[in-house]
Amino acid sequence: MSNELNRFLGGTVVGTIVRLLVVSLIVGFILSALGIHPLDLWDGVIDFFAGLWQRGFAALGEIGHYFVLGAIIVIPVFIIIRILSYRR
Repeated sequence: MSNELNRFLGGTVVGTIVRLLVVSLIVGFILSALGIHPLDLWDGVIDFFAGLWQRGFAALGEIGHYFVLGAIIVIPVFIIIRILSYRR
């Protein structure tokens, strides 16, 4: 059972928790530097779907903005995870 859990997590439970803490700290720093707060992200998602419903599918053009915003977070996290896994 622990081998399956370790394989699912990509390592030991403690190692995974440490990696998640480090990545969370980095993402939090990046979001803070950009002036983005969790409620801003949540409100943005809610506003997107409300706008989609109200204006129809023309709001899909906003997806490009969300891709860029997400890439600002995801790309550095991906690179950091790859660097951390390369060291093993």
